[in-house]
Amino acid sequence: MQILQLKETVAFMSYRRGALIFSVILMLASVFSLMTNKLNFGLDFTGGTLIEVGFEKAADLNKIRAVMDSNGYPDAVVQLYGSSRDVVIRLAEREGLNVEMLGNEVLSALQAGTGQNMEMRRIEFVGGSVGDELAEQGGLAMLTALICILVYVAFRFEWRFALGSVFALFHDVLLTLGLFSALKLEFDLTVLAAILAVIGYSLNDTIVVSDRIRENFRKLREGGPADIINISLTQTLSRTFITSITTLLVLAALFFRGGELIHGFATALLFGVFVGTYSSIYVASSVALAFGISKEDLIPEVIDKEGADQEEMTP
Repeated sequence: MQILQLKETVAFMSYRRGALIFSVILMLASVFSLMTNKLNFGLDFTGGTLIEVGFEKAADLNKIRAVMDSNGYPDAVVQLYGSSRDVVIRLAEREGLNVEMLGNEVLSALQAGTGQNMEMRRIEFVGGSVGDELAEQGGLAMLTALICILVYVAFRFEWRFALGSVFALFHDVLLTLGLFSALKLEFDLTVLAAILAVIGYSLNDTIVVSDRIRENFRKLREGGPADIINISLTQTLSRTFITSITTLLVLAALFFRGGELIHGFATALLFGVFVGTYSSIYVASSVALAFGISKEDLIPEVIDKEGADQEEMTP
């Protein structure tokens, strides 16, 4: 029965070298993008002013940028926000101007330059010191999460699984950051929250796979480590597939219908869940296998009870 099960098992680990090479290439590309393009930090991290304006008709972004440039705001970032009549303008932090005064100046300049009537929807300000603190605390949050996961998995399973889990999580986070860097998507607090959620999702998937691998290492008598890992991945494949599909359907609804406010959040989760599913199958298990995981590492030691041999001899 076990031999038949091995024959019917999907040979995931036979593709592990190609998958790891593919992952390393993507990670290097992400690092290159982060070094060259960097992250497009939102006002939560950089500090500055965000102004949302509603126009009567469809807004001409090029004309708005020209108006802002001619009125002393050459660094203004102008974007549509959900519809062709809603515009968001991001301005760097300026000294000597309060938020209300800055908003009135921008609104007057736009009305004079575009000839349209408009209304101020909202205006927000974040100081530079607050942005620096958020960036530091966000980085520490991700680092703390990875360290806690390393300790938990090493204690719960085995240190090779811990290294595989942390490497998979690092892989998922780096690729997600690389996506935002390459596409120059705005990185704000909602995206940071999405990345932390991706860590939790990917870890949950990896823990399920690791638990099944440990169970099969103890139960199956035939087959090497790669064969047992293939059996475990095949047995959990339906669960992984169903969970991923249902999660992606919900995230797709948020991505297409949730609006600009959570667009970055949905983008990070969509990509992160997809990459996390891939890494739980190939990255985490492949790293554990590369470090030489074996049955002896997962089978608990049998401690002989003192005097047990004498008890067996007693009639």
